[in-house]
Amino acid sequence: MDIDLDIDWGLVLGELTYNPKSPMIFSSGLFLWLFAIFSLIYFCLKRTDTIRILFVTLFSYYFYYKSSGVYVALLFVVSLSDFLIGRAIYNRQTAGGSWDKDANKGQQRLLLCCCLLVNLGLLAYFKYTNFFYEVFCPLWNGRFEPLDIFLPVGISFFTFQSISYVVSIYRGQLKPLDSLLDYAFYVSFFPQLVAGPIVDARDFVPQIHKPLTVTDEMFGRGVFLIVAGLFKKAVISDYISVNFVERIFDDPTLYSGIENLLGLYGYALQIYCDFSGYSDMAIGIALLLGFKFPDNFNSPYKSTSVTDFWRRWHISLSHWLRDHLYISLGGNRHGKVRTYFNLFMTMLLGGFWHGASWNFIVWGALHGAALGVHKAFRSICGIDPKQQAKGIVGFFARLLTFHFVVFCWIFFRNTSFEHSWQMIIKIGTEFNAELLPQIWDGYTLVMCMIIVGFVLHFLPDRATELCQKAVTKLPLVLKAVLVTAVIYLIIQVKSSDIQPFIYFQF
Repeated sequence: MDIDLDIDWGLVLGELTYNPKSPMIFSSGLFLWLFAIFSLIYFCLKRTDTIRILFVTLFSYYFYYKSSGVYVALLFVVSLSDFLIGRAIYNRQTAGGSWDKDANKGQQRLLLCCCLLVNLGLLAYFKYTNFFYEVFCPLWNGRFEPLDIFLPVGISFFTFQSISYVVSIYRGQLKPLDSLLDYAFYVSFFPQLVAGPIVDARDFVPQIHKPLTVTDEMFGRGVFLIVAGLFKKAVISDYISVNFVERIFDDPTLYSGIENLLGLYGYALQIYCDFSGYSDMAIGIALLLGFKFPDNFNSPYKSTSVTDFWRRWHISLSHWLRDHLYISLGGNRHGKVRTYFNLFMTMLLGGFWHGASWNFIVWGALHGAALGVHKAFRSICGIDPKQQAKGIVGFFARLLTFHFVVFCWIFFRNTSFEHSWQMIIKIGTEFNAELLPQIWDGYTLVMCMIIVGFVLHFLPDRATELCQKAVTKLPLVLKAVLVTAVIYLIIQVKSSDIQPFIYFQF
């Protein structure tokens, strides 16, 4: 019997090479197949430490190539420069024969400035050139035509991670790595490479050469997080985005106020499920490979204040902004007014980090002002900063915080102020609540998805813990069945095009 093994190698090669219209993401079929092959080789290399690290690093570089093409070279440039700068700073600290954090401080500062120049220079060019070009164009009566500058996926994440490594050495909190391979492994580790979480070197570096161990608890939690992340991203987020949210935000004037409000609620759920879904998958995949990442989300819409929200939303970025911006600006060490100013500036710059747009700046400014107001209110009322509102007060605090965050998403999501104001005016003046039954009839599945998403989000933490334990205790075969069931569900509801993760653009 003849078996036809006629393979279209051109098609295979096309799938394996960079395609700007189809970056490789965790929820794509290509990644799932490649990860299965990768895992087999990875565990075969369990006892060969250096070869295993090299293998993962090469796969990580390939993963980034599939996202950004030739710009994978930037990843190597950042890794090489910051590895050498970190070593040079440490050499200045030990120049006298013993370690002294403050030795040759001037030279250390100069080296740190070189690190910032390389990393922030790359960010400035790729993310902000067109923004500043448009701002300053009127000064010479020029006509703005945007330059054709490609934004490499995840450049903000790996540059921030690399900066934190050098700053930790500069502050005497970390010794530099001896091997460039180890450092390249840390910066490029593919689960968190393109959209975080931003993993602190002090947490990750000690894990690099630890014996490869994946306990039953790690494996079970990893599977649970991957399944949860896939469900949040590819089922809830993508479906409500393609079938409802994008339509509203494309032109708010075509819809009533209540449709705009529901679209805004939908986007609040979409961005949470999209980004936390990616983080869940990143943390889960890392666990399957024997590495532990800190949590990046903790039910942020349960927050009782904006301060609480930033302890729960994109936690790794919040910590980075606190450690490298807020504290560097002076933190709370120079009086109340300066503290409020530092909070405001930290969030303003955090908004600008998200994108070269006045909308992002307004979004950051609103959050910065809210943080300052909340801190001032607690100070005036003598409320303990660690005390959380409870009972009926807690309910209304959550309701107010949730709607403030949702309001701010208007500026975050829209590409122009015009659309933002149109949406606000529509909600405020043309609400038309009587259209709700028609909207339900026209978007029944979307509305059900939104309700399910928010119900799952607001479940008690205990329920999530029980689900995780239940998945952990499942036999391997049933874990495989669970993953297969989720993939089948994704196939049933997915759109024709793969929807990139929202935070890929940052």
